[in-house]
Amino acid sequence: MAMERQERLVTLIISNLRASIAYDQESVTVWDDSVVQVRRGEAASDWLDVNLGSWMHTYFGHDGAYVLDPANRPIYAFSVTPTKAQDAYRLIEPVVAPLVKDLRQRLQAGDTSGVGGRMLSPGAADLMVVQGHPAVVSVKPIVSDSGEIDQIPGQEYLHIAVRYLDGNFINDLKQNYLFEGMRFAWQNNAAEGEVGLPLLSDAGSAVGYFIWRPYRPGSAVLSDLTPLLLGVFGLALLTIAVLLYVIHQRSTKLVASEARMEYLALHDALTGLPNRAKFDDALDEALGKLKQSSDSLAVLYLDIDRFKQVNDTMGHPAGDGLIRSFAERLRELARETDTVARIGGDEFVLVVPCRNAGEEIEPLCNRILASVRQPFDIDGNQVFVSVSIGVSVAPADGMERTELTRKADIALYHAKSAGRGRYARFGNAMDSMLQARRQIERDLRVALARKGELAVHYQPLYSASDMSITGVEALLRWKHPQKGWISPAIFVPIAEETGLIEPLGDFVLREACQAASAWPKLTLSVNVSAIELRNPAFAARVAETLVASGIKPQRLELEVTESALSDHAGQCEENMRALRALGIRFALDDFGTGFSSLGRLQDFEVDRIKIDRSFISGFGKAKGDEAIVQAIVDLAHAKGLKTTAEGVETSEQGDYLKDIGCDELQGFLLSQAVPQAEINSLLGLKGKRGVASAA
Repeated sequence: MAMERQERLVTLIISNLRASIAYDQESVTVWDDSVVQVRRGEAASDWLDVNLGSWMHTYFGHDGAYVLDPANRPIYAFSVTPTKAQDAYRLIEPVVAPLVKDLRQRLQAGDTSGVGGRMLSPGAADLMVVQGHPAVVSVKPIVSDSGEIDQIPGQEYLHIAVRYLDGNFINDLKQNYLFEGMRFAWQNNAAEGEVGLPLLSDAGSAVGYFIWRPYRPGSAVLSDLTPLLLGVFGLALLTIAVLLYVIHQRSTKLVASEARMEYLALHDALTGLPNRAKFDDALDEALGKLKQSSDSLAVLYLDIDRFKQVNDTMGHPAGDGLIRSFAERLRELARETDTVARIGGDEFVLVVPCRNAGEEIEPLCNRILASVRQPFDIDGNQVFVSVSIGVSVAPADGMERTELTRKADIALYHAKSAGRGRYARFGNAMDSMLQARRQIERDLRVALARKGELAVHYQPLYSASDMSITGVEALLRWKHPQKGWISPAIFVPIAEETGLIEPLGDFVLREACQAASAWPKLTLSVNVSAIELRNPAFAARVAETLVASGIKPQRLELEVTESALSDHAGQCEENMRALRALGIRFALDDFGTGFSSLGRLQDFEVDRIKIDRSFISGFGKAKGDEAIVQAIVDLAHAKGLKTTAEGVETSEQGDYLKDIGCDELQGFLLSQAVPQAEINSLLGLKGKRGVASAA
């Protein structure tokens, strides 16, 4: 019986793995952004890697990820095996081609079998041999989640996920489910005392065998009692009593072992909290009870703000420590009737039964926010983070699990958009706001494709000593044909999230360099996002733009933020090193407001510090901002760096900055950002048509 239970358990685990891989894929394949990015092909390789490739390995343990275009040609490949990316799919194509063909035929025929419940799209999966490994292979179409993108059935881009069943997977089985000596073999070479279970494909053929030494409580009992039976036959009654006792102990141990296996299958290994599957069951059960009462039920989605920064700067062990500590605080705040679960990465969820959601949920959210604001002690370091919370309530927001979780997720997005470190309850207006955001994304794509909507304005920089113009900062402006001027604070974050920031950055740099060719005595400052700096081709694109415009590299100053300088992968540093070799300078923008401190300035290889406007606006108030700015200026000069003060709006601010030695001033007191023609007028170029005015 124990052997049969273990065989059924292994079969169940493999079956669950097939379903979970397909479910993991749908977190990125049922998504408008994925449809848009795969159509860009190799131009979106970084986005594909972050969202459809290496991220699937990091968070879900997939060993391979591939994206095929409608003609079944690979446009992206990721594999943990030591194979060049361009060869990775060619090596597995003969094996996976039948699955791809089957899925395309089903999509073309409109076959939706398997869709429903947790599955949102059709798919094909099987057990097969991939590059010398037994593996689960799952193929999913990349489709629109909103339904607003037209796709031809059977012509969708496909995402292939591969999960090996040897190596780490077997180690997990041994550690988590207590399978003694488990190994994988191509043939059933089980030794005496071992059992071999075939891994069967959908066609019924054996891909290989899992072999292990099964737990045999009966044999163990018999082995223990044989000497007693042979030596003390006369003590039959005592022997029977001992037999019954040992059988009871062994049975108890077997029951405990099975309970442990079931617990591990439904709980997160890092925190011990229920996982997504357990959460789904708990929410369905709670909603079922809610139908019989007049009470309410709240679903709280929680996401740790800027968790990736902790991982990048302190390493993954520190990130794991933060996750465990955060989970413990949630446990302490939750009641016995609440369900606390970790559904992935830094995402948590609470199911809170309540009588009056309006009175009970707000205090709970405030307690969570206040608890997380307290520093976390991670390996002797104090880590400060915040959390954003999205709330939906049943029955007001629905009585179906997927609807409630979707609305809580929308509310979480709005909490983050409002500045993080806060909570938001779902409202019907949020759906409209989300649609408005998507509309801005679509309109921004249109604006990039045609001339006239996007323009570059220039804000002059003045020398603090003689108030002469020393340079200009290029700033992007967007005049929508129906909505008028749209603030960069609205569309730039959307561009960064959707992969549009790189074409926008190219547009600004190209236009600004062309205009600056008519201003030979001025420096040109251009803002660069961390996303652009992480692109290996960024340095080459900047060099090509400089050559095309004819301006000297020494006149260009790229403004970066502290997040780019803290890049864990090092690609930003490589690009900066290459650009500095050309003579291009770098300025650190918004210094003192980010994740780093003044003490880390010595690690930053920049030429100038831009003092954030929040410090300048605090002059004359009881906050000590004057002393902070004085310290920044002194520290910069001690390291041989220049300083520029942003947001100068009064003459008193300008006089003070000049007195403490600030090099340059910038702000509305002197000039706001203006079109190219007005810069020409300021420089006495009015009426002249240089390269810039012609552009």
